[in-house]
Amino acid sequence: MKSKLTVIVTVCTLIAFVACRKEKEKEPQIDDIKFVVPANFPKPVYGFENNAITKNGFDLGRKLFFDPGLSTTRLISCGSCHQPFAAFANLGHEVSHGVDDCLGARNAPPIFNMAWHSEFMWDGGVKNIEIIPLNALNNSCEMGNSLSMAINYLNATKPYPELFNKAFGSNIINSQQMLRALAQFTAILVSANSKYDKHIRAEAGGEFTADEQSGYELFKQKCSACHKEPLFTDLSYRSNGLDETSRDIGRD
Repeated sequence: MKSKLTVIVTVCTLIAFVACRKEKEKEPQIDDIKFVVPANFPKPVYGFENNAITKNGFDLGRKLFFDPGLSTTRLISCGSCHQPFAAFANLGHEVSHGVDDCLGARNAPPIFNMAWHSEFMWDGGVKNIEIIPLNALNNSCEMGNSLSMAINYLNATKPYPELFNKAFGSNIINSQQMLRALAQFTAILVSANSKYDKHIRAEAGGEFTADEQSGYELFKQKCSACHKEPLFTDLSYRSNGLDETSRDIGRD
């Protein structure tokens, strides 16, 4: 009888231990990935106060970015047009190709150093980094989907409920979580390790050759009015006048 009681107590203890382990595994991991502002960069516009970057959130955002399942045809992802090898722009196309090979009105803009921007897209029509994906998601010639359909897809597709639970503490996926996960991925795409950046920060590997220094001086004289350092943009909008005729009226 005593041995049976010992076995029962041992089994109950193991069950309780396993249950506690499973419960702990459901808790979202909050180990932040530190967002480091380069020494030669200004203060970012996007502050992450309400969307602190975590490893789980970043990994989820990256998975969403490259998932063609978010398009209505299940063939076009964000990464289809924002190609990593081309500074997350669309190389080799005058305009981007969306669902059913539909030609868009403009080419996909590059994605880097976006945490320093207050306006997005070629015309500045989007004012918050977290809602940028809606532009492509809802566009009939890009991803051809809707926000509600995208959320339905995520809730019904493994392993997304588990991944969202790890990142945000809930396996019931909503639009805010999806958009914030994508923002965690895109906001941390920082370009600040070029030879130029190292030169400005007086770091090893940043020593310009004589020709490079001459080119830099010429750039500052002739180009920097629009391509303002260190982001090489003044975040304004201009018509470059390259096309004699254009189908795009540009910024309203």
